[in-house]
Amino acid sequence: MSRTTTPRGDARPTRAHRTPPTGHTSRRRLLAAALTLPLLIGAAACGDDSSGSGKTELSVFWWGAEARAALTEQALDLYTRRHPEVTFKKTWQANQGYFDKLATLTAGGNAPDLFQLDDNYIAEYATRNVTLDLTPYKNDGRLDLSKFPESLWQYGVVDGKLAGVASGENTQGLVYDKTLLDRFKLPAPTTGMSWEAFIAWAENVSKTAKVPGTQDPSADYKAFWVWLRQQGKDLYKGKDLGFTEQDATAWFDLWKGARDRGATPTADVIHEGNVTDVSKQLVVTGKAATSWVWANQMPELKKNTKNELGVVAYPGDPSAQWARASMYFSVFRGSPHKDVAVDVMNFLANDPEAGKILGTDRGLPSNLDVRKQVADSVDDPAMKQSIAVEAELAKTFGPPPAVPLPGHSKIKTELTKSAEEVQYGRQTPAAAGAAFHAAAKAAIGQG
Repeated sequence: MSRTTTPRGDARPTRAHRTPPTGHTSRRRLLAAALTLPLLIGAAACGDDSSGSGKTELSVFWWGAEARAALTEQALDLYTRRHPEVTFKKTWQANQGYFDKLATLTAGGNAPDLFQLDDNYIAEYATRNVTLDLTPYKNDGRLDLSKFPESLWQYGVVDGKLAGVASGENTQGLVYDKTLLDRFKLPAPTTGMSWEAFIAWAENVSKTAKVPGTQDPSADYKAFWVWLRQQGKDLYKGKDLGFTEQDATAWFDLWKGARDRGATPTADVIHEGNVTDVSKQLVVTGKAATSWVWANQMPELKKNTKNELGVVAYPGDPSAQWARASMYFSVFRGSPHKDVAVDVMNFLANDPEAGKILGTDRGLPSNLDVRKQVADSVDDPAMKQSIAVEAELAKTFGPPPAVPLPGHSKIKTELTKSAEEVQYGRQTPAAAGAAFHAAAKAAIGQG
């Protein structure tokens, strides 16, 4: 069992923490090679889900820290106690390099039966026929998603096929330093305040508290995405981008104005926030009064500051936010144990005892009944706060967007690159908007 540790326990890997494959082999080439594997072994995989001995060993692969590994192993051990004929080959590692290893395993014919994905890569694996379409299992009840928020399970659909099941839910969260604001008798930001009002608020914090009011989120795809949805646009539309060069320019221009007014830190500090992990976001290092994160990351943030933190929705209409899958479990289409893998997935999502073991490590439980049970038993004040905020925001959630297209991770990188060109004054918002739009088109194969 692989036990590579990581210094943080947030729910999602970040581009900055991934290492590239060695040699000249890219992850995309590995995935392309993997495309043929399900076709080659598909016939064999259509048979029984167990070996001749009646025993099944299911391979499971996920990323995370040691705490997640321990909880996942406990839940899988519970499944084996219920089903002694099923055992597990459990493999996990830190988020760094996880997707490189998954691509290598898949291309090499050693794909796990059950593996973890996030919305950066689910479309890529699904469109390359690596993931099993779970729709038939959902339709005949072997995979029960009836207790999931409708928009949450739908956020696993790619080209009409259910490619993964959300193992947790989160949404965008604007986290602020309540202790700092209280010290200077400043009001907290509120859900529903306009972007202009928020920037004015941040400018006042900067002037009064002598701490920049907000991290500049122009490099943050989450913030850009929510802002687009509030404009009636989207990050993606069908197989193309859902925004124009002018939209990108307007976004960069909005934050240039905020920087010019002193609402944000300087470019070097903004860069620090752009590239660091959740444990060192500016709101906990004291370099900004607010940071733009996922709401379920509150406990990890709280571990790194003595100050009290608050969290609200991103500025603008909160209905632009949605029930996002913090991550998914997917089944390899070529697995000889498909039915067992789906049953394990169903167990992890819906069994109350498994839910109690897993808690909120992968986000809020997807099954609403399990979520209530977990919420009632949580002791961590930061997680209680996170659950309460998400429950409140869920009342205004809009429909989910389409799952990001293949190339999404590259688009995130290009957004950071273009945003920083403006932040450092090397490009105008218009020039950066044009460059980002062109790079984003190329990333999804439309350039």
